[in-house]
Amino acid sequence: MARSRSYRVSLSPVERKKIQHAKRKANSDNRRVRYAIILAADEKRYGHALTYKKIAAKAGASIPTVVDTLKKFCTGGITKAVTPLRNPNSDTSRLKVTGADEARIIAKACSAPPEGYCRWTLKLLDQEVILEEPVSISTIGRVLRNNALHPHLDEYWCIPPEEDPEFVARMEDILDIYEQPYDPKYPLWCIDEKPYQILGETREPLPMRPGDIKKIDSEYKRNGTVSIFCFIKPHTGEIRHSVEETRTAVDFAEKLRFLVDVIEPEAEKITLVMDNLNTHSIASLYKAFPPEEAARIRRKLDIHYTPVHGSWLDIAEIGINIMTRECLDRRIPSIESLRSEMECWNTRYNENPSPVNWQFTTKDARLKLRHLYPDIDKYRNERNERRLKKIQKLEELQE
Repeated sequence: MARSRSYRVSLSPVERKKIQHAKRKANSDNRRVRYAIILAADEKRYGHALTYKKIAAKAGASIPTVVDTLKKFCTGGITKAVTPLRNPNSDTSRLKVTGADEARIIAKACSAPPEGYCRWTLKLLDQEVILEEPVSISTIGRVLRNNALHPHLDEYWCIPPEEDPEFVARMEDILDIYEQPYDPKYPLWCIDEKPYQILGETREPLPMRPGDIKKIDSEYKRNGTVSIFCFIKPHTGEIRHSVEETRTAVDFAEKLRFLVDVIEPEAEKITLVMDNLNTHSIASLYKAFPPEEAARIRRKLDIHYTPVHGSWLDIAEIGINIMTRECLDRRIPSIESLRSEMECWNTRYNENPSPVNWQFTTKDARLKLRHLYPDIDKYRNERNERRLKKIQKLEELQE
């Protein structure tokens, strides 16, 4: 004899539609099954009440699960029905990671992974960490997440060595320049360059449409590499660019002449900040032009170099980031197209540029990068020791 229904379900069209949508979006099989049970128990759909056995067959669940779901739906609503509570009498429901175990997990995650592995995974941590009480992999993941630990992530960063007087000297020189007020007769410019791949499409991209993002084929055609030079004037935000097929000393020298003769012909002296790329040198002028012309350009430039491993101090990197984000972050099939696209972007950008709001000062550097500053007492003690040794040596010779 079929089991009689104690819990009856009657859904309106709106309720049924919402539950169907929630079922499609459910992130676990358990939830999907419980949504299916509620839909199968809907008396309005069939015109009569199905037995628990038939509901279980339609939803792919056991009869106790059907009864439990319908009971919770009728007494507590949809949320209670599809979110079964953990048994309060089970061991795992009462299990919480202790402070000591959390410290062990953090320490292990911050150490080098075992030989043969490039990074820690949750499963690997579960195998390697020795805890007072066993915890689940999800608990280990929660410990890492709560302590902002991300073993799967890393990033490239220019990290200078500890205590670097050369770095400090160049850094403070650049920061002092950035703090100077704007003078049109002595303008400040920063220069940098980046390689850029010319990539063509093998298939036409599918354009964006309502409810669907733009689709680009993963296959592409390589059409070579170019070098993009970027000048930026921090006080006004003006950006100038140039696209070249090569990156040589002659290319760089021509950019310096472009700066002197075309961009700032009225300036008496141009302060120029750049990094330490091999072509970024006054010597490049003498490789490209006769000595008289090279000297003329050189006399109009006051060049300052960022520290080694300190290219982040070059404001031109900000200009390149803007250029990349607004214009270059796509596939461009030819150098002609690239030049045309960049010229259109650059012209429009310079119609309303924004001055660079550089906030990192010498005062900030002396506080936040204190570890880079040399220990004065150490160097004085070294000097005194050397003097003492010289005196002792002279005394020995006199004896």
